Amino acid sequence: MSMAVPQLSHSLENELKSEDSEFPFKEIGNEGLTKRVLRKGVTWQTPFSGDEVEVHFRGQVENGASLESSYDKGSPFRFKIGQCEVIKGWDEGVATMKKGEKAIFKIPPNLAYGAVGSPPLIPPNATLIFDIEMLSWCTIRDLTGDGGIMKKIIQEGEGWATPREADEVLVKYEARLENGMLVSMSEQGVEFNVSDGYLCPAIGIAVKTMRKGEVAELALRFCYGLGENSNRTAELDGCLSPDSKITSIKLELVSWKIVTDVAGDKKILKKIKKVGDGFDRPNEGSQVKVIYVCKREDGTIIERKGSEEEPFEFTTQEEQVPEGLEKAIMTMKKAEQALVTINAEYLCDQNNSLGKIANNKVLYYEVELVDFVKEKPFWKMDTQEKIEACERKKHDGNMLFKAQNFRRASKKYVKAIKYIEFDHSFSDDQKRHANTLRLSCYLNNAACKLKLGEYTEASSLCTKVLECDPSNVKALYRRCQAYLKTSELEKAEADIKRALIIDPNNRDIKLEYKELKLKQKEYGRYEADIFSTMFSRMG
Repeated sequence: MSMAVPQLSHSLENELKSEDSEFPFKEIGNEGLTKRVLRKGVTWQTPFSGDEVEVHFRGQVENGASLESSYDKGSPFRFKIGQCEVIKGWDEGVATMKKGEKAIFKIPPNLAYGAVGSPPLIPPNATLIFDIEMLSWCTIRDLTGDGGIMKKIIQEGEGWATPREADEVLVKYEARLENGMLVSMSEQGVEFNVSDGYLCPAIGIAVKTMRKGEVAELALRFCYGLGENSNRTAELDGCLSPDSKITSIKLELVSWKIVTDVAGDKKILKKIKKVGDGFDRPNEGSQVKVIYVCKREDGTIIERKGSEEEPFEFTTQEEQVPEGLEKAIMTMKKAEQALVTINAEYLCDQNNSLGKIANNKVLYYEVELVDFVKEKPFWKMDTQEKIEACERKKHDGNMLFKAQNFRRASKKYVKAIKYIEFDHSFSDDQKRHANTLRLSCYLNNAACKLKLGEYTEASSLCTKVLECDPSNVKALYRRCQAYLKTSELEKAEADIKRALIIDPNNRDIKLEYKELKLKQKEYGRYEADIFSTMFSRMG
């Protein structure tokens, strides 16, 4: 910052010393810099290191000559904070100012020109006084930490949110080479997923730092301005080859659509078309109302469910819709509209009721969550409500078991137990009733696990029952069945013998005992064959 011939007719020292100011002296840092505000700013924000500020000023040597004034020149002074473009006192002082603020600064020699001074106007060890008015500033950020992408905000955006990696953005831009040649632009706007990038690496990096409506200038170095891929460069009619080096981009973030990776594996992607109301979302057991259309990649409609007059209703976590669609709906808010892309892995339910669409690798669902009613969480229920909820879920499980839907039935029994898991607030009668329900659900779930071929889980559930009721015949019988399937014949025999002692006339137990004896004979013959083979080889 240069200094000119004296221009000012009155002393800044008088303003600095004035007792009329409503603002007291304020010390900045611990190196002697002081400040007195003459006029408060209009915002709460202050510039950061690297930001380009625009100020008006006038200056004076303490007890000495007046210095140059931007007011007299008729144009503001611009510099970047923290880049050694001005004396240290200016860097530190201006960084505390808000837009519209006017202040007087007293800058000691160690933060100005020091023992050398700046002849002829500024002598050695001079203290300087400046009246500075903050007009505005442009935020400049080093986005990569290596100076490779410097972003200067030309127009502030709305709100606080910025796009994420999976989101789809709409941008307008102008890209230029070092010689100023315009090589690519989009006045109408171009859409792309942030993770895919566009044109060059800088755009994908910068757009994640921008707010809706924000306009920024990017200064590029290193590889951040190189053409990204052949598909993109082909669209530019040969103006930009993969080894071309873009050095500046004017970029506007027009808007973006939030894309959620629902399952975390990029196989269920939800793109919000219309933001929903509030913050609440459906949970397990919610009654939801939706309207959706299912399409193939070529746009062919496969399935429609619901309408504005009569939305489609279903209960979450009941396998009434494809797994991927249900997972996406459970991330939606009331009145939200979204496009959901689902990989084949998440398309069919357990009943394969949508087998007709299983050959499609990807399906697209246009979904609107019209409304939903959440199931009351168990921790908000009183003791009687918990017992009643447990009984309902157990009953649902029994109906599903009869319908041979063993997997869904198993889930019902697990859910039923959760309602009575913590019974410390139950009365003695309620505790006894809850314990009976709990053991019944364990046994019924064990029956499901046997049907599903999950024998280890079945034996574990029976063990939980026997820990509370060692004489429970059903638990012994079903654990014996599980042990037989896993060839744990000694354990199976111990259980079946105990069951026969407790209920010697039980026909099912007797039949299971016969099967055990057959298994033991088969295993005996198998062992005999193994040993005879071993001895024949030894001979």
